[in-house]
Amino acid sequence: MVDIKISGRKVSVSDGMRDRVTEKIGDALKVFDIQPMNCDVVLRMGRNRTKPERTTCEVTVFVRHNVVRVEANAEDMYTAIDEAASKVSRQLRKYKTRVVDRRQRSVRSIRTNGATETPKDLSSLIESPEDDDNQLVREKVIELTPMTEEEALIQTDLLGHDFYVFMNSTTGLINVIYHRNNGGYGIIKPKDETNGRA
Repeated sequence: MVDIKISGRKVSVSDGMRDRVTEKIGDALKVFDIQPMNCDVVLRMGRNRTKPERTTCEVTVFVRHNVVRVEANAEDMYTAIDEAASKVSRQLRKYKTRVVDRRQRSVRSIRTNGATETPKDLSSLIESPEDDDNQLVREKVIELTPMTEEEALIQTDLLGHDFYVFMNSTTGLINVIYHRNNGGYGIIKPKDETNGRA
């Protein structure tokens, strides 16, 4: 059973909205049956200044030690919920194929070599920047957990962010991985880590 917490910002969450979230997003979560899993759903009204009547459904799924986050905007709340459910389903499918299946292959490989593996904590929360360009709108404190570049890239995709700050498990230094506009990804490393290269 998935624990779904539903809250509203600048909108009163009706029984109909609550039922729609439970039905659509709950069904999307049940399909993947990855345990443990918790979910926070925030229904919001009018965050966009150009279209204050827009509704937003923000879904954050905490699955094992990862975070999957999606957001959907629409003219009405029910459509936003449906779109968010569809996005969550796609992101969890990506999570399952990239993380769970890879981990299972890795465990099988480790078992054949006689070694044991300890799970890594890949948790972090990075918020998307707000609309204001020259004003600090939000400060987010994150827990930096050691991980590989591949794990950081997976976490970037799961969160739907353009970049991700992490502690490189090989060097112990802070790195930033980011998606490049022309495809692929880049990584920013401290000077010490790149052997003196800037």
